[in-house]
Amino acid sequence: MTSKPNDYRASLWPLPSARTAESGSERRLGVEIEFTGMEMDAIAEAIVDCFGGRIERQSDYEYQVTDTPFGTFGVELDSAYIKKLGRDREQAGAGNDFEELTESIVGLVAKQLVPFEIVAPPIALSELWQLEDLFLRLRLAGAKGTEASAKNAFGLHLNPEMPDCEPATVLNYFRAFICLYDWLKQRSRVDLSRRLTSYIDPFKRDYMRKVLAADYQPSADELIEDYIHFNPTRNRALDMLPLFAHMNETLLRQHIDDPRVKARPTLHYRLPNSLIDDPNWGLIHPWRDWLQVDALACDEARLQAMCQAYRAHLESTTSSLFSDWTQHVDSRLIPELL
Repeated sequence: MTSKPNDYRASLWPLPSARTAESGSERRLGVEIEFTGMEMDAIAEAIVDCFGGRIERQSDYEYQVTDTPFGTFGVELDSAYIKKLGRDREQAGAGNDFEELTESIVGLVAKQLVPFEIVAPPIALSELWQLEDLFLRLRLAGAKGTEASAKNAFGLHLNPEMPDCEPATVLNYFRAFICLYDWLKQRSRVDLSRRLTSYIDPFKRDYMRKVLAADYQPSADELIEDYIHFNPTRNRALDMLPLFAHMNETLLRQHIDDPRVKARPTLHYRLPNSLIDDPNWGLIHPWRDWLQVDALACDEARLQAMCQAYRAHLESTTSSLFSDWTQHVDSRLIPELL
């Protein structure tokens, strides 16, 4: 069932000051969450129980829940190879017994090592709170997140739609994230299993210095080319490639030939753990942390001061020994969001 629009929880959900997108409609957020502990059909049924819709099966490893009030939810095993095996078998129909047995064994092993993932459609910011019902239902059904096992390098990804895609706006959001990265990492308590992978690598110091320089005012193409020169990969805590593909896909594809990069007017924030099985955790916690980035990006004076302070921190040869940047950040945040 869907929650009533006048549910009191809507009033508790914090929203950014920049509420509208370039189109004039309310900004939206896409959410992706990885977990294990459930089967595909049970995950899809949990979505239908919360929001209605119809379950459509693409293969053993890919389902969709269509016709919900928010759009189409994807449910999948988070492995491109396994999903391709499943699609190929569906298209080929009945194959020989050996091929089916091989695919089944590979799929069974993958389910022990690879997370399931729900990919929610872009949802209006004022409606995001309704996803908490789904998270609760998954938790009660046995979903397990990052901390359930040492091998669970599972994440929660947020894809916030930009207010606009002008290079100055994009640069402000990027600078705000760089300044708050250490604080966000501390707040997210990023699990060791995820830190040991390359999925959420931080930006290099030389690149941060370049981006934070007061005289760095690139055009859109310069911003894209500089980013790709230093970061020719999706594996960053804030992946800018989907946004840059939206801004100039021709330019991006000259350097990045990766079909997983989908053009969209959003940032791709990959840092938070998936704590789906923690009764004290919910989507609202990483969302509040992200809103600190959004608020800083939209406050020019505060952003300039933060950039200046962080540049000095980066340039100091003793900064890592005698200065705790996260404590400095704490004093400059929006208290109402903490």
